[in-house]
Amino acid sequence: MGDFRFRPARLGTLGVFTLAGLIFWTSFSVSGGSNIRSDDSLLQMSDLIRDRGRENARLEATAAELRTEVQQLRERDAAADPAGAERLAGQEEDAGLKELTGSGLTVTLTDAPPDAVPLLPDVRDPRPDDLVIHQQDLQAVVNALWAGGAEGIQVMDQRLISTSAVRCVGNTLILQGQLYSPPYVITAVGDTEQLRDSLDTSPAIELYQLYVDAYGLGWKLDEHTETTLPGYTGSTELQHARPVE
Repeated sequence: MGDFRFRPARLGTLGVFTLAGLIFWTSFSVSGGSNIRSDDSLLQMSDLIRDRGRENARLEATAAELRTEVQQLRERDAAADPAGAERLAGQEEDAGLKELTGSGLTVTLTDAPPDAVPLLPDVRDPRPDDLVIHQQDLQAVVNALWAGGAEGIQVMDQRLISTSAVRCVGNTLILQGQLYSPPYVITAVGDTEQLRDSLDTSPAIELYQLYVDAYGLGWKLDEHTETTLPGYTGSTELQHARPVE
């Protein structure tokens, strides 16, 4: 799917208008009439988000030191109770806290060039938001990989767990307290054929592919006979909202 390209010279006029209409009709259907590739109010939060990201990085360094101490204590306890340690290791593996190795796929999403022009005849000139990766694009890939039976998923350098949330401010990814810019790299371990089929049949990714063909958004799909995902190392503490006293 990622390697397919329309060939403008061989498209008839009817085919070109059909594609152009499909891009805008599908966008309208998904968004309910709103602009799904723009949120100026979120862009105004970028400085605040970056400041918080630096603070999170400092706290993560402190947490890493504490995790080392905890691991040393666990190893001491495991020597005293091997059966209990084995059960705990199995639960950690299921939760995504251990390394995972197996066959898999990597999807790389990249922005289009800022001076991009339509790659197909009779397609309107792109708006800035048409040329960058957005939250719904990342979520579409992650959701399709889970639906395809992924045993584990890594986004950039972080393993996803059940409480992970893929969020963006503008086209900056915020993941588990860290900030990332494109290109965005998403790797999944699982049956490669099932993962690829799930990507190929995802309606949200089909929409993204229209922008790939029309404006040059980046899409790259690599298959691995073996790849290793790191274990999640962040906090697993659940938080919830509380009423103001």
